[in-house]
Amino acid sequence: MSKLFSPLQIKGLDLKNRIGMSPMCMYSAGDDGISTDWHFVHYGSRAVGGVGLIIQEATAVEKRGRITGNDLGLWDDSQITPLKKTVDFVHSVGCKMGVQLAHAGRKCEVKGEHIVGPSPIHWSNEYPTPEELTKDEIKNIVKAFGSAASRAVKVGYDTLEIHAAHGYLIHEFLSPLSNKRTDEYGGSRENRVRFLREVLEEVKGCIPQSMPIFMRVSATDFVEGGLDIDETVSIVNLVKDLVDVVDCSSGGLLSPRIDLYPGYQIGYAEAVKKSTGLLTAAVGLITSPELAEEIIGNGRADIVLLGRALLRQPYWPLYAAHELKANVAFPEQYERGKYL
Repeated sequence: MSKLFSPLQIKGLDLKNRIGMSPMCMYSAGDDGISTDWHFVHYGSRAVGGVGLIIQEATAVEKRGRITGNDLGLWDDSQITPLKKTVDFVHSVGCKMGVQLAHAGRKCEVKGEHIVGPSPIHWSNEYPTPEELTKDEIKNIVKAFGSAASRAVKVGYDTLEIHAAHGYLIHEFLSPLSNKRTDEYGGSRENRVRFLREVLEEVKGCIPQSMPIFMRVSATDFVEGGLDIDETVSIVNLVKDLVDVVDCSSGGLLSPRIDLYPGYQIGYAEAVKKSTGLLTAAVGLITSPELAEEIIGNGRADIVLLGRALLRQPYWPLYAAHELKANVAFPEQYERGKYL
């Protein structure tokens, strides 16, 4: 029996298989952050295609927390109903859906927004220097994550993911390369983790106990003096009581050259799983059914999150089931297209 197509239960989240859709920004909302027909079709087609879980793209917890002016948002109640339409459809075809809650920090590209970060260090020469957050402003952003989580519950998501990776605000606090603060939010590892922990605590208090929390991390900054896998394991251990699944990505804080190859990030998920005992999700150019099966079958991670592969092939899970000889039902409407 294929391990990739075995079920997985995480608290109240029941997944029919171990294949998930990785959060990928579509930059297709308006300035109001409200989802559109594009999002409905985009996510709906992957649900029909057989993934067990969809994690919605980075969704901003406040307006200045967007990456671009076309990001989705959950900072206002007006954003709930359009998102619920998509989530309800995803559920109707047997798929689960989560949302990635995010704040871009110094990587916000939106003209006219008040750009902020843990320290006044810009991301690149093309980006403005952010204003250092005061402690009161930090508390307000923590509350914004909680408010967004409350709205996520109203939308009907099955889980949510806290975006602590790719050089966005939480990652900026975690890495000593971008956090030069001298107060309780900077310096030691415990201090640099404080903002993340406060966000997780706030979010946990705003969702049902049965709702699991994913956390995306950048396991390494690929730069000397920044985060590496050992530091990441230590960070995860400091918040493991608040997290159910660690989604292990890498990079994004700066722009170093990275050697890319199929499965290049799997070792990070494997290391975090082994060292912390938490469930992990693996990402990173996972394109073949055989590679995905190997990751799950050998216990290197508990879920594989596909990105580009699902942009190319929305029905990749149905193809993978055929290749791995797993008995998976086709959507009734597509029975005539079933692999023989």
